[in-house]
Amino acid sequence: MATETKPEPAAEAANQPLHDVQSGRDHREIRIDKVGVRDLRFPIQIRDKAHSTQNTIATIGMYVDLPKEFKGTHMSRFVEVLNAHGEIVHVENIPDILHAMQSKLSADTAHLEMEFPFFLTKKAPVTGKPGVMDYTARFEANANGKEIDFVLTVIIPVTTLCPCSKAISQYGAHNQRGNVTVQLRSTETVWIEEVIELVEQSASSELYSLLKRPDEKHVTERAFENPVFVEDLVRNVVTRLNDHQHVTWYKVEAENFESIHNHNAYACIEKG
Repeated sequence: MATETKPEPAAEAANQPLHDVQSGRDHREIRIDKVGVRDLRFPIQIRDKAHSTQNTIATIGMYVDLPKEFKGTHMSRFVEVLNAHGEIVHVENIPDILHAMQSKLSADTAHLEMEFPFFLTKKAPVTGKPGVMDYTARFEANANGKEIDFVLTVIIPVTTLCPCSKAISQYGAHNQRGNVTVQLRSTETVWIEEVIELVEQSASSELYSLLKRPDEKHVTERAFENPVFVEDLVRNVVTRLNDHQHVTWYKVEAENFESIHNHNAYACIEKG
């Protein structure tokens, strides 16, 4: 008589459907505005005014809304959406990624954040020695239905020299490094390099990664000749942004890491 072979327990378990807890109903019925993954590092390719494109690494956050009846979202689907666009994410694909998140996760809204270092080769002001400067840039894109909202953020380090210190001191004036953060919306593409140049022109002096003695003399004297308070700095930036025909909204923040105070100086202007 033939003996019936019973399936192995592991094989039998593999054939059983796995319970999907996330799709279960949540009795609290509270909608979640944003749920997803963050701190995901991924190679991206962005537009570069000088070289057409620039390859860099972004720290990414991906989120959708969660209706009140669902217990949880499916975290793996966010990464699946990202990987579906290839080994390198192109900035032009951002609307496609947002709509794919909405579709794959059955969401009304989708949010994508990318923060990355942006590099420029700058020549020292006198000797012309080249050096690579890095800046921090961020893309924040939101989809609500078919509508896309996009905000560009660039953080630019600068030098400021205190006008008050220069006016009252017999030997020079105190200066410090600071950060200017520009967030903006626009009707057309605004280059990251444009924002960097606009801010650096508004400070006492721009920064460089490589300076020889003649360059250091030039930068020091330039800062001394162009003193600005933190208030002057944000106003200078905003004046230039107001002249930009494509910028529709902005928020400009300046923070000086004070060299003679135990605190930082801060100013902010927002249009809207």
